Amino acid sequence: MKSKKEIGGYFELEFQKKGLYHKNAILLNSGRSCLEYILMTKKFRKIYLPHYICDSILEPVKKTDLIYSFYSIDEKFYPQRTFNLKKNEAFLYVNYFGLCDKNVNKLKAIYKNLIVDNTQAFFSKPKKDVDTFYSARKFLGVPDGGILYTNKKNEEEYDVDESYKRGMYLLKRIDVDASSGLKLFEENEISLSNTDIKRMSKLTKSLLESIDYKEVIEKRNFNFNYLHTKLAEINELKLNWKKVNAPFAYPLLINKSGVRDKLIENKIYVPMLWKNVFKWTDADSWERVLTKYLLPIPIDQRYNIKDMKRIITTLKSIL
Repeated sequence: MKSKKEIGGYFELEFQKKGLYHKNAILLNSGRSCLEYILMTKKFRKIYLPHYICDSILEPVKKTDLIYSFYSIDEKFYPQRTFNLKKNEAFLYVNYFGLCDKNVNKLKAIYKNLIVDNTQAFFSKPKKDVDTFYSARKFLGVPDGGILYTNKKNEEEYDVDESYKRGMYLLKRIDVDASSGLKLFEENEISLSNTDIKRMSKLTKSLLESIDYKEVIEKRNFNFNYLHTKLAEINELKLNWKKVNAPFAYPLLINKSGVRDKLIENKIYVPMLWKNVFKWTDADSWERVLTKYLLPIPIDQRYNIKDMKRIITTLKSIL
């Protein structure tokens, strides 16, 4: 029996209901749950994964008892070789930094069982009949949340997740600063490991419905394009970035040690993607170069041209 609406009592957080960006998707508790949903529903037995990927991708792969094999990418983030997939085999591709839609289109024509990891490409639309998943917290101020497009639904009933305990690092960043909330953020990341598939929490859905996505897209595009006009000459990645769609970050490749640490010293937080690659690849691999030297420069909706100028000034002083 449906419980009655509560009337009165203390006030809750208030959000505007602007609507979701991904309106027709399956809303789950994490990107990993989305992948597990795909693998379980499609009953795949083997999956091909890129070396250049976060090791958390192995959680749903191992939970579903899949055989997995790695492949390498080239300097355009495209797979170095093509595989002849069997009916029960899948090929996973990462839309790196939200800048690889053209690669996705090429791979869609090759692989029937293509899975697109859009965790770095929140604003890239899914391709028809291509299993695609997203991670909301990689782009927006939410504690969790996964978004899934698939042409085969699972009839199982999943519980709705609860996110209130995971939101403390978001509140502390507002009240204090980012570094003070870092430990809570790291604890939240750990809490998302090996969780069961659940529906997206009411809190996360409410947060996602309150966002002005048009503004987010405009700010990310402006910041990315501004950095590119200033940094293209020193960026060792030579790709065609004339038209972008709210990317994850500006990928700056500089083959010089210590740049990341000095940026962090100047409170420009640039993560390493991903340390596990050192264990998975040979010493002379392209993926190791990316892991060691690629700097994902923040270009998201929290920042403006003043912040971008500070990043450029800091980089010039380091280099």
